[in-house]
Amino acid sequence: MKILIGGLCGHMGAEVAKLALEGCRGAELCGGVDIAGESTVPVSRSWEDAPASFADADCIIDFSHHTAVSALLDYAEAHGIAAVVATTGHTEEEKERIRSASERIPVFFAANMSVGVALLAELAKKAAAAMPDAEIEIVEKHHDRKLDAPSGTALMLVDAVREVRPEAYAVLGRSGHGKRTKEEIGVHAIRIGNIVGEHEIIIGTQNQTLTLKHEAHSRALFAEGALAAAEYLVKQGPGLYDMKSMLAD
Repeated sequence: MKILIGGLCGHMGAEVAKLALEGCRGAELCGGVDIAGESTVPVSRSWEDAPASFADADCIIDFSHHTAVSALLDYAEAHGIAAVVATTGHTEEEKERIRSASERIPVFFAANMSVGVALLAELAKKAAAAMPDAEIEIVEKHHDRKLDAPSGTALMLVDAVREVRPEAYAVLGRSGHGKRTKEEIGVHAIRIGNIVGEHEIIIGTQNQTLTLKHEAHSRALFAEGALAAAEYLVKQGPGLYDMKSMLAD
């Protein structure tokens, strides 16, 4: 499986490259794209200027920035390459671009590349359904360099709960005066230090509280998940895939 990495020189791109160079999941690193343009493997500063050899890749794994998604999907579509979109913070227009690309190529789109987080979302759904009167709050913690808040994973967890509680809605942070409604899902973002990623779901009634939590200890966790997604994706036809569909296969 030949792969290209979007954001090759960034923290996550470097983690994916390291594992790929070790042959994880049968990956073979062809190169990547990064505006820094400096690496020990072939690198281009943009998808438009990518060398001809990049077109032989089977899959692109993108950990760059959500604003790059249109350019990388243009490249992927032009060369029939599958794409794992692992960035977060996408606009509605960018999400629509991802959906439209999936009509022509296999696209894997997930707010979090952790299998553990995918299981957390499933557990949250089950708990929200089993405890219909419970109130739900989500707390997420990340390093002080993360740009988007709340995290894409926290919003994914909200969406998971809304599958069994369609009337629920997210309240991003809380301030002022007023009682919370039963339908609220409070979402709170903490940015401090070098926390890789923590997501906690608190589900409580007047008589009991259930806490579900996932903690990432290393960025390698997400790199492993991205390579697993790529391995799964290259066997699929055009379509939009995510962790849930991969785990169900």
